Amino acid sequence: MMMQDNLTAGTRQIGPVVMELRNITLRFGGVVAIKDISFDIRQGEIRAIIGPNGAGKSSMLNVISGFYRPQEGEVIFRGVPRGPMKPFQVARLGIARTFQNIALFEGMTVLDNIMTGRLNRMKAGFLSQALWWGRAEREETENRAAVERIIDFLEIQNIRKTPVGRLPYGLKKRVELARALAAEPQLLLLDEPMAGMNVEEKEDMSRFILDVNDEFGTTICLIEHDMGVVMDLSDRVVVMDYGRKIGDGTPAEVRGNQAVIDAYLGVAHD
Repeated sequence: MMMQDNLTAGTRQIGPVVMELRNITLRFGGVVAIKDISFDIRQGEIRAIIGPNGAGKSSMLNVISGFYRPQEGEVIFRGVPRGPMKPFQVARLGIARTFQNIALFEGMTVLDNIMTGRLNRMKAGFLSQALWWGRAEREETENRAAVERIIDFLEIQNIRKTPVGRLPYGLKKRVELARALAAEPQLLLLDEPMAGMNVEEKEDMSRFILDVNDEFGTTICLIEHDMGVVMDLSDRVVVMDYGRKIGDGTPAEVRGNQAVIDAYLGVAHD
């Protein structure tokens, strides 16, 4: 049964369950990547998935995003079991994601890359799009206005016309976040958003993630190796090891979980 009560995490109001993963098992041939894992994601929270390399975190994110279909278990989104879906169908449900390895169009400008995040919101027919007339013209204006708001929000106005291939790594990660936000997701999946960043870039990205959650009300699920970031940002944390769940709770609960300490953290934190 889905929980319907509201919780408060820090200053955030956490609402009912939006996604529930029940007894998920995922195999690749004879290799079990995920073994009988259950947890939920609640509206308005920042939910983290952590664990050592090879723990199955990216596989779990791919199950959540619909890219992988588990052999056992159910994925339930807003109370409805989700069957096999193509990526565009998942996007239309209100789920968007970024990738561990940046997946941008290097030869296109920042603005045009972010515009691709609006594709599922373009409803005009082929003829009106080709002639840029009527509904297509209105859609283009509305979509560009939405993208410009995201550009302002993420403070990348000065690179909006720059080809992405010319940007440093940290800014590319910010552009990828912008493209995901352009889809106006209800659930945003972030695959190692801090990977490869220096301290200043991590601080900026952390601030933007908190702002997205606070100002847009976007529910966020992220994978991240930087434990300082995870403990500062997250409301709840799932810990995986060798495809199994070994911990689930608030950052404080996870820090004090002996199984998590033994498998991952190494030492207890005050």
